[in-house]
Amino acid sequence: MATLIHSARLVSDGSETPDGWVRLEGDRIAATGAGRWREAAAPGDEVIDATALAGAGAVLAPGFVDLHGHGGGGAAYDDGLEAIRAARALHRRHGTTRAVISLVTAPMDLLAARAAAVADLAATDPTVLGSHLEGPFLDPAHHGAHDPALLRDPAPRDVDRLLTAGRGTVVQVTIAPERPGGLEAVRRVVAAGAVAAIGHTGADARVTAAAIDAGATLLTHAFNAMPGVHHRDPGPIPVAARDERVTLELIADGVHVHDDVMRLLFAAAPGRVALVTDAMAATGMPDGSYAIGALDVNVTHGVARVVDTGAIAGSTLTQDAALRRAVAFGVSLPVAVAALTAVPARALGRSDLGALTAGAGGDAVLLDEALSVRAVWAAGERV
Repeated sequence: MATLIHSARLVSDGSETPDGWVRLEGDRIAATGAGRWREAAAPGDEVIDATALAGAGAVLAPGFVDLHGHGGGGAAYDDGLEAIRAARALHRRHGTTRAVISLVTAPMDLLAARAAAVADLAATDPTVLGSHLEGPFLDPAHHGAHDPALLRDPAPRDVDRLLTAGRGTVVQVTIAPERPGGLEAVRRVVAAGAVAAIGHTGADARVTAAAIDAGATLLTHAFNAMPGVHHRDPGPIPVAARDERVTLELIADGVHVHDDVMRLLFAAAPGRVALVTDAMAATGMPDGSYAIGALDVNVTHGVARVVDTGAIAGSTLTQDAALRRAVAFGVSLPVAVAALTAVPARALGRSDLGALTAGAGGDAVLLDEALSVRAVWAAGERV
């Protein structure tokens, strides 16, 4: 059965359409338009009045795409298929219809097994976009919430082993390119069809530029676990921001990056900021004791920190909350929605996601005027 959602403000890929409608058929968007929605309805369609669900200010956006998250609802993505499903259910309720499953640093055997488990899930669940290996090829001086004892140089055999374990579903690998073999690892990851990301790094501007020239097209959680911007030693952020080939992840929770700095990044890299969650198991849960990978974490007032070091340990953010914060600090609604949809989809080379256009994946999020989620559709099904 097809679904026709009407009488909403459509916000998609940088533009707005008042009094819009979208028709979902199977797992795709069959058609979109404005006004005269009755002419688009077919017998047997489920017809949904957006204003009845979300009020007069109803907004319909593409489903959100999260490039970087570690869990939620009390479950961590590192803990197997049922944990991934539980965490995904929490984020789906907040509009994240498609997600990359980020895995933290672990011993090689365990990390390979986890990548294989994500591959198993991705084979049956199209809303799981694959895995992101955030370690172990990171800089110990910028380890964040990764166990520094488990970090290593990106030797070709280790890179290949993890990519092979994922059976083509490792879509993203974060690398500190200054490590011995780092630039070659970037090339290896890209040659395998995955996205090479620069992150957890001490790279200066020169090494960052070299990594981008080698094929890196993503900056993992910009400003966090990397050198800050200095006027004589700019580090990776200005280099990535000025290069049209690079998408920059941003955690818009007001903890990882100040609102003024986030506003600056949107201005410096228009159309290339992807709002990610970096969410860990405590997302949607009460404050208390949790873990990320092998490290114990305390969550106080919604802020997760490693017990031993005090380092920020991921977030308790959801993508709808990131949308509200971005709009509150001055980003226009179409630009903020694109940062949750079209921009991350494009970073993965997924032109079939992130837009309300005919032929795209049947993902949509209905929001009220306050940008709270009222309904979600993923692959054509209301979830």
